[in-house]
Amino acid sequence: MSEVDVAIVGGGLSGLSTAWRLQQTAPQYSLVLLEASDRLGGNITTQAAEGFIWELGPNSFAPTPALLQLIAEVGLQSELIRGDRHLPRYIYWRGQLYPLEPTRPLALVTSNLLSPWGKVRAALGALGFVPPYLGSGDESVSSFFRRHLGQEVVERLVSPFVSGVYAGDPQQLSVAAAFRRIAQLEKLGGGLIAGALRLRRQQPPQPKPLADVQMRAGELGSFKQGLAALPRAIAQHLKAPIHLETPVQEITPEPKGGYLLRSGEQTWHARSVVLATPAYQSAALVAPFRPAIAQVLASIPYPTVACVVLAYPAGLGRSVRPGFGVLIPRSQGIRTLGTIWSSCLFPQRTPAGWQVFTSFIGGATDPDLASLSEEAIVQQVQQDLSRLLELPAAKARLLGMKVWQRAIPQYMVGYPEQWQQVTDALRQTPGLFLCSNYAEGVALGDRVDHGNRTAAAVTAYLSGGHP
Repeated sequence: MSEVDVAIVGGGLSGLSTAWRLQQTAPQYSLVLLEASDRLGGNITTQAAEGFIWELGPNSFAPTPALLQLIAEVGLQSELIRGDRHLPRYIYWRGQLYPLEPTRPLALVTSNLLSPWGKVRAALGALGFVPPYLGSGDESVSSFFRRHLGQEVVERLVSPFVSGVYAGDPQQLSVAAAFRRIAQLEKLGGGLIAGALRLRRQQPPQPKPLADVQMRAGELGSFKQGLAALPRAIAQHLKAPIHLETPVQEITPEPKGGYLLRSGEQTWHARSVVLATPAYQSAALVAPFRPAIAQVLASIPYPTVACVVLAYPAGLGRSVRPGFGVLIPRSQGIRTLGTIWSSCLFPQRTPAGWQVFTSFIGGATDPDLASLSEEAIVQQVQQDLSRLLELPAAKARLLGMKVWQRAIPQYMVGYPEQWQQVTDALRQTPGLFLCSNYAEGVALGDRVDHGNRTAAAVTAYLSGGHP
């Protein structure tokens, strides 16, 4: 039996970030990281061949101060690459591609994506002319944005965004959980604009970016060799032992404090445990001693999503124009949720003469995808790209594809109340911490931020304070 202060179960970015921050801020505590698979990184899945580099999970990251700090600490400054922040995001609507530039939000006023009435309705709502929420309890994403900005914005902007980010259904997702920052604006100022102005005045000054690790608003980042460079660099700098292919089958609380963890014939005794695993795996581990937590975690749905990466000869189709990618509202009869124009976002990772497209299909609004074969999924994406971008299926070259049977956790209506139940139960479970993308956001920056906060809570607990 090995004795440690902290056992971290799960080697994705959540677990690695927690381990790294503990090493940086509380090196007096021993820790071990246990990962069930044969690699680190969780959903981060970078592949390369014949000069191509592509992703089968997350494709890029938006900067947060904590994420940029982590990149500097593990020595990846020189490997950082930045996508052009002016690349438009396209919405496919009634056979046309409508560009939206993140650095020019007012350009929506001149766009034909919304009707004249749709623009007026959105403007009135943004200024504060918003009907009250008449429901009880949590509100859905669809209901919130319909009240504030109107049905056209929901159908043509919010819905495709939710499909692209969460692979979710806006009628089922909780706005307080999935869009918590935007939902807070209503409480601060009534309308979204007034709330944003008031929030800006209340926010403390942001920490100064570290030298050589700076990104501007709207930029998306990655690394020359793909996102897998980040978990690889963290692991190389960690002093703690990392055990791959070590699935934890059982966690048992000890009467005198601490926990026993068992993986096959190996056993660890840990004063504290961080579960950085998906909700359904964490539920199975805590069910014997905290069924209240297990019940909530087991109820979080994870829809099936497939990622398909296709290369085409350069110059074909409508993609000759620059762009980040395209999102497709569910009402347009195209099964693909969205496509990233990877060779335009990070051109240095595609050989000359080629263009690469990363498409996502499935999600909460398409549960039947789980029954399709991989060949059928690829064919469907090829057909959709032919319709979206006039890319001939016969010219497609499959670089890679992966079916994520349980892809992205869904923050369903009622989630805030459920998570409060988990929080209350954790207070009765000293030394147990949860850190995964079913809480605190699914983006890579969210995972690093959550890992840092978890490390601080673990340190407070081990030092005799309050986590």
